[in-house]
Amino acid sequence: TKQAAKMILADDNFATIVEAVREGRAIFDNIRKFLRYLLSSNMGEVLTVFLGVVGAGVIGLGDLGGGGEALVLPLLATQILWINLITDSGPALAMGVDPETDDVMARPPRRSTERAIDARMWWGVMWVGLVMALATLLTIDLFLPGGLIEGRFSTHDIANARTAGFTVLVFAQLFNCFNARSETTSAFHQLFANRWLWAAVAVSVLLQVAVVHVGPLNTAFGTVALSIDQWAVCVAMGSVVLWLSELRKWVLRTRDARPSA
Repeated sequence: TKQAAKMILADDNFATIVEAVREGRAIFDNIRKFLRYLLSSNMGEVLTVFLGVVGAGVIGLGDLGGGGEALVLPLLATQILWINLITDSGPALAMGVDPETDDVMARPPRRSTERAIDARMWWGVMWVGLVMALATLLTIDLFLPGGLIEGRFSTHDIANARTAGFTVLVFAQLFNCFNARSETTSAFHQLFANRWLWAAVAVSVLLQVAVVHVGPLNTAFGTVALSIDQWAVCVAMGSVVLWLSELRKWVLRTRDARPSA
């Protein structure tokens, strides 16, 4: 009877079950994408601040402490707040409408006890967060004297170095939103399938340009204008997370495709 059944077909059509499974899997996938993106982005922010404080002397931040600041942070609280509220929100929400993957119905059923965040995802979150943090801190180091890397961008201007690191972290998270769409599939697969994601990324880029170059926003967020060369360095450093994640995905695909003994 209908009262005893676990599933009721209102239209007496078994194809409804197939569509329900397809829709359920797509929703579950998008929840995982959302979590993968936000967790890895937040991990990048946490590790940036933590490693920046611990390794301040290594990347040149320690040399600036004599100017009255007992502790020179790699990023300001307002900049982290900007990333969380403005930059991250759009791409994260756009992942909720990401189209289903090609293999959505080819996968075996998952156990009802399977967690949305499994061990592989946690390792991926840690990996991406660490790459983001290192890219951000190396950029700050590049813009400050007395660190690991010195070049033509090296000055004692902490605002300039923070702005560069801030921008790298923003772009790293924007590149990561394409990477976070799958655990193992390349970010370039169905790259343009989600127009809302691209729109969110475009808006985030424009807002980041504004916070770097608009005077009142400079004052509010402790930023300064960057030159074209500096922007190029920031975008290139931010893209590192995408290329290293592609390498990790290739390793995972190769390992998963290897026949078990």
